[in-house]
Order: sequence, then structure tokens, then C-alpha cells
Amino acid sequence: MYPIIRVIKEVLRARRMPPLAVLEAHVSHHRCWPHDLDTYLEMNNGRILSILDIGRTGLAQRVGLIDALRKHRWGMTMAGNSIRYRRRLRPFVKFRNVSRAVGWDDKFLYLEHSLWIGDECAVQALFRSAVTDRNGIVPPAKVLAAMGYENTAPKMPAWVQAWIDADNTRPWPPEFDGTS
Repeated sequence: MYPIIRVIKEVLRARRMPPLAVLEAHVSHHRCWPHDLDTYLEMNNGRILSILDIGRTGLAQRVGLIDALRKHRWGMTMAGNSIRYRRRLRPFVKFRNVSRAVGWDDKFLYLEHSLWIGDECAVQALFRSAVTDRNGIVPPAKVLAAMGYENTAPKMPAWVQAWIDADNTRPWPPEFDGTS
């Protein structure tokens, strides 16, 4: 089940926090509860994605994206991701979720999320996101202008650009010969 109580808590918390610049990080704090666990007694990988989504919601609130989405009747969708799991999130452990935009191109926004237990990174993910309207993808420059950000896109970090380049070599739709 989607953690709606956590989402509501994060939205209310983010509303009370000061605004962030587009490239600043939003930090949220969480705990691994028993209902987050899989059969290996660690946080389920699907729940980890939901926790990252919660951080993204808080970030969107604080940078002004939520207001721009509402004002222009835009939507937001995820168009891809890559995730690294490096440390288990065990029952009752406290951790923090750090969410930030790392750049954008002519179609997509690129967001980095990381989960930290103390000073150790447990999970790190890169997401490709698109803002959409009824006609398709809204160019990020238009979205950022609606948020009051008029600067050009920052230089994409090399590791993000490498991921974009590698992902562009992937066939779409996936190759499948129809046999099992």
C-alpha cells in the first residue's frame, strides 16, 4: 500500500520550510517501520522507491514546482531511473532522504536521491522526469521560467551525462521474439 500518511506529513512539513533554489537539496527524515519490510527483514525495494518519491514531493514543494504544476495544469511523470543499493535499511533504523535536481536538457529534468544512515549512503538513485500537459512534454526551460528561474541549465554532471548516453543506446521498444 502506498504510504499516504508519510506523503501528507512531508507535504505539510515542506510547506512550513523555507523555499529552496532550484539546485538546492531537500532533506527529509524517516524510519524503517515493520510494514516497510520484505521477507529478508529489510526495507522492500519498492518501498524505497516510494520513500524517494516522498522526498521528490517535498523538493517540488520547496522549489515552487508544485505551484507551477497547479497553475498551468501540468503533470509530472518519471521517464526512467537507475538505482544503487549499498546498505540494508533494517527495522526501526532512522535515515534521511536527500533530494535534489542535478540538471536538465531540452526534455527532461534529472533528479538525484540518496538515503543516508548517519554518514553512510545506503541508496542512491538518478531519475529522469518530465513535466507534461495535454500535448506532451513541456520543455524544462518553460517549467523553470514558470517557477521564476531564468538562468540557463547548469553543466550536466559527467556521471549523469554518461547515464543519459548509455540509456540512449537501449532499444525501444525492447527486443522480444515472442517466445518464452
